Amino acid sequence: MKRFFLSAALLFAAATAIWAQDTDYKTRYEKQVARVGAHGIGVENILDKWEKADSTNAEMLFARFLYYYTKSQTEIVVSKPEKRYLGLNPVLALKDTTGVDVYYYNVMDFDDSLFRESLIRIEKAIKIHPTRLDFRTTKATALMEYEKESPDMALSYILSVVDENYTRKPAWEFEGQNVDKDFFPALIQEYCGTLYLIGTDSSRKAFKTLSERMLKYNKKNPDFLTNLGSYYIAAKDYKKAFKYYDTVIKAHPDHYTAVKNASTISIQLKDIARQKKYLPLLMECGSQSEKNMAKARLEALNKK
Repeated sequence: MKRFFLSAALLFAAATAIWAQDTDYKTRYEKQVARVGAHGIGVENILDKWEKADSTNAEMLFARFLYYYTKSQTEIVVSKPEKRYLGLNPVLALKDTTGVDVYYYNVMDFDDSLFRESLIRIEKAIKIHPTRLDFRTTKATALMEYEKESPDMALSYILSVVDENYTRKPAWEFEGQNVDKDFFPALIQEYCGTLYLIGTDSSRKAFKTLSERMLKYNKKNPDFLTNLGSYYIAAKDYKKAFKYYDTVIKAHPDHYTAVKNASTISIQLKDIARQKKYLPLLMECGSQSEKNMAKARLEALNKK
């Protein structure tokens, strides 16, 4: 599942994609950013003039957000004892003086005051254009990157957007396009995937909470039910995990993630009965290598 974290370059690309009306300030801004970056020399001067000309222009506010957001970031290297951190692989692994492995990761550190300024700008853009879902995801993603291991503010904000989606039913736009009813659940599932991959206790609890909130409005959604199965696998509560996977598989026997996870855990637990239950399904919906594995394993089990 792809992560929804947005680099500065991708954020800028998204911003230019949604600007339908050309202006002199926009053109000057784009040319300057192409030369020096989103917070380089001369960018703030252009933004100041643009803001003076139209202080409520949403695209200007988005550009101002990018200015403060990218300026607030500094790439640093941190050392951790874990082989994965925030869903990332290490850039370097060394041993300390005692022979213990130490892993090094590139992460972004934030200047609090500059980050706060970036939030002010995106919140103002949201207030002006409340149906712009891309502005909402910009704020959620920024919060998630800022908070790292403990995405409490990000979770709270995403939950509020979920509630707004299903209670007020706004006609969302994303990067200048109207979105259909399937877009929003898919978007939230991407955030669920990111929260799970971060891999901390706090992020996994947020993953569970967000999945449960989506199920409040979509009680039979197989993806969010499968999420809960995955949560309980990580918690090593296999009984509950199988409960959710079985619920999904009963209604959707071709749901790849539920079938794959149930099969994998059955093999790890050496649960022969469940292997015989799930492996035939994996032979139907899995990749060719998974189909071959499932077939060979079933044949071996049936010989016993």
